[in-house]
Amino acid sequence: MHTADLGLPVDVPSTALFTDQYELTMLQAALRAGTAGRRSVFEVFTRRLPDGRRYGVLAGTGRVLDAVENFRLDPDVLRFLRERHIVDAETLDWLAQYRFSGDIWGYPEGEVYFPGSPVLRVEGTFGECVLLETVILSILNHDSAIAAAASRMSSAAGDRPLIEMGARRTHELAAVAAARSAYVGGFATTSDLAAGFRYNIPTVGTSAHAFTLLHDNEREAFRAQVDSLGADTTLLVDTYDVAEAVRTAVEVAGPGLGAVRIDSGDLLLVAHRVRQQLDELGATGTRIVVTSDLDEYAIASLAAAPVDAYGVGTQLVTGSGHPTASMVYKLVARAESGAAGDDAAPLVPVAKKSSGGKTSVGGRKWAARRLDSEGHAEAEVLGTGPVPASLADRQLLVQLVKGGEVVAREPLDAARDRHTAARANLPLSATQLSRGEPVIPTEYWHEGSGS
Repeated sequence: MHTADLGLPVDVPSTALFTDQYELTMLQAALRAGTAGRRSVFEVFTRRLPDGRRYGVLAGTGRVLDAVENFRLDPDVLRFLRERHIVDAETLDWLAQYRFSGDIWGYPEGEVYFPGSPVLRVEGTFGECVLLETVILSILNHDSAIAAAASRMSSAAGDRPLIEMGARRTHELAAVAAARSAYVGGFATTSDLAAGFRYNIPTVGTSAHAFTLLHDNEREAFRAQVDSLGADTTLLVDTYDVAEAVRTAVEVAGPGLGAVRIDSGDLLLVAHRVRQQLDELGATGTRIVVTSDLDEYAIASLAAAPVDAYGVGTQLVTGSGHPTASMVYKLVARAESGAAGDDAAPLVPVAKKSSGGKTSVGGRKWAARRLDSEGHAEAEVLGTGPVPASLADRQLLVQLVKGGEVVAREPLDAARDRHTAARANLPLSATQLSRGEPVIPTEYWHEGSGS
């Protein structure tokens, strides 16, 4: 299934070169050694959350499925690899036939995660799995960082809608992915038309200061906008004098003016003054939208202000200070030596054992979330082997790809709704913006531990 099957009008191009060279050279060496066909299990996880964050938000899973499905090496790509002498002829022949034929399990998009959570598990031969490392990480690290920032902002905003406005603050293609992740994290709309076109996210936008400056005076600018877009439009009122602009806006549009936008100054003070002025002018239903380099802390500080919506750009698309989720893609299990290609061969846990905090836990893991007596999450439980009966109905991983075929593609609204529910299931302290440890601990279950 392609994105078009969900009514999305753009397919993802080939992702075959969204990779690092060492993935191809490892493949070449493994082919020569006869180990490329050995059954392997890779897991994606983060060792720690960004400083001060209480939970992570998984985003980008749908884009990962597109990327895996479109990982194809066409003749031009193969010619590039041949001319650069990146891999040998045997490896090129293998790559020419590449189709991922394994299985992928993962947390469903929009779910929250914690240190160690196996948010994605990729199973297949070593050769077919190792090639996917970089493209998977580049998607999940970027999108999850944006979604986590968006979640914190939407939590701070409460019932007030958030507008994603960051396209001009990042790479043009990253902007589309950022808008998608922001929507998963709780934003209501985007100003980016490419994101609206590709992912069916609601789009909004009216005018910038340039439109006001184009005209001889503010009244002419407002009149032109209202004549074109109707009285329900949003007028930008901070080009010159805010009080005068608000008065002119209501005179031009009438008391049914849709909204005014404030983009500078002391937003708390200005919002109170504008609300009072609008009410005195009879525009009691006119909304106030604020922008101006907002982040979750600025949004929280405006909780008591008469603000109806927030527009967020730079801080959102840069992850509000944490532009990556620091996820890694590690081999955690492989078939026993001498059993390459045997799907029934026992899996041997493998793990990196080194200093500097970069160790990993071996074994093909399951994950479950234990609840307290009130139904709130109290621990992220990870383990290998049989899942204890007490956690059997709380497992988090779902199958996304089976035998190389995507089996769990879903509309973006499903991920958005899932995140709302997952965040609501966390302890109340998860929504606090103060620094702290992960809101629930990660526990490793061992047979007989009683967890």
